[in-house]
Amino acid sequence: MSGWPDKFIIGLTGNIASGKSVVRRMLEHAGAFGIDADALSHRAISSDAPGYQPVLEAFGKYLVKQNGEIDRKKLGQVVFTDPKALAILESIIHPLVHQAVDHLVRKSKHRVIVLEAVKLLESPLREACDVIWVVTADETTQLRRLQQGGMDAIHAKQRMAAQSSQATKAAAADTVIENSGSIIETWEQVKRAWKKLFPAAAGETVPTRLRAPISGGLAATLQVLRARPRQAAEIAEFISNGGNRIESQAVVNAFGDKAFLLLQGEDGLKGLLGWKVENLVARVDDIHLTSGLSLTDHIPFLVTEVEEASKELQCEIALIFVYPGLAAHRDLWQQLGYEERLPSELTVGAWQEAALESYRPGTVMLFKQLRADRVLRPI
Repeated sequence: MSGWPDKFIIGLTGNIASGKSVVRRMLEHAGAFGIDADALSHRAISSDAPGYQPVLEAFGKYLVKQNGEIDRKKLGQVVFTDPKALAILESIIHPLVHQAVDHLVRKSKHRVIVLEAVKLLESPLREACDVIWVVTADETTQLRRLQQGGMDAIHAKQRMAAQSSQATKAAAADTVIENSGSIIETWEQVKRAWKKLFPAAAGETVPTRLRAPISGGLAATLQVLRARPRQAAEIAEFISNGGNRIESQAVVNAFGDKAFLLLQGEDGLKGLLGWKVENLVARVDDIHLTSGLSLTDHIPFLVTEVEEASKELQCEIALIFVYPGLAAHRDLWQQLGYEERLPSELTVGAWQEAALESYRPGTVMLFKQLRADRVLRPI
């Protein structure tokens, strides 16, 4: 793979359940473009991707689930107990992931790229990185996180034992982020390390205002801002005033998973939206507005900003999860280009997976395709 002379690449790695993705999202808050190479490896073996048939030919069609996708849990049970099988799988997937990473980096408008991969140090991608960050966590914390994610203790310990030691990874790092403690403790480490790399930065470099207010009418009094973790108390108070009680610590923790956009009026906060980008899919799972505001006048401000930011992050689709009362404003959503869909109706396996991961009982999913071309199309 050729280098990217106009980019600064932060290689981010760490063992399973160390919290690599949390640190990647923090770096995204700071202004980096994040690429999850492990998620791309999952996409590489989807039924509509080029790694699908080679994996079945190598390991057998018994891996196929009823929906036609490869059962990654079964595949994992095979390869994580057999080094030769793992090497075969990696020989199929790694070239496809490298191709996809190269495509995303070249198309990104961001100067700083954070590349997350669990086996980064063993991969040719290591040579493309300017610095290496390693995220660590104690084994008790790792085990707890895996079990909270639904993995039983036996398989969790097998997965942990199959990886190289954290000490070995840390010894190869330019920066080590210890992530056994609180979100705030981790965030402070990330900010210090970011400031060391970019001394001119203030530690949180994302511009506060995403778009200048438009002159004339209601738009002249509104602007959309990107929230920062230090605004957690303000966000918690706003949501709680709307009837959904939440503590500021819960909002701080949420910053490890997603970002918030604030709709600011001349007399204070009017609305907010919580969203994240994972695996080239933008997902909105929180929308709150001050009681009595016109949805038609205010929702478009937030949704449009999400779409603009998502396109810059090369997202293929946007998914918005809302409760039926908000979904019932069909004219509004149609004007914005969204339509109701069930996760099973999405045509791409990675899209379905993202939808199922973010879906909450009782909500309605709204779908919009942001671009036609996709990474990892089948050959």
